[in-house]
Amino acid sequence: MSDDVTVLEDEIEAYADGTVARVRVLSVPTSERFEEGIKYAYHYGEAGTDDPIIRFDNHHGVHELHLGGETFEIDYPGLAEIFRAWRAALPPEKRDDW
Repeated sequence: MSDDVTVLEDEIEAYADGTVARVRVLSVPTSERFEEGIKYAYHYGEAGTDDPIIRFDNHHGVHELHLGGETFEIDYPGLAEIFRAWRAALPPEKRDDW
């Protein structure tokens, strides 16, 4: 990781049912690709699989929602709103961890 990238948040929780939840937020240099200066991923899915159950991210500079194998481009309402939407999609018994 370059010196101009700062990890703001990086938490992972592995569950007994084989699912994993991860929140990762990086401060990156503001650019055309990352206009907000933030790179993020809010992920929940089966450990070791390619497709998430749900993930919000902007890894490619575009804000996306991944549901299983489908990807949808979304508007960016802000990190707090995306976190709330991601958390609300978690199974109820896992929401307390986040």
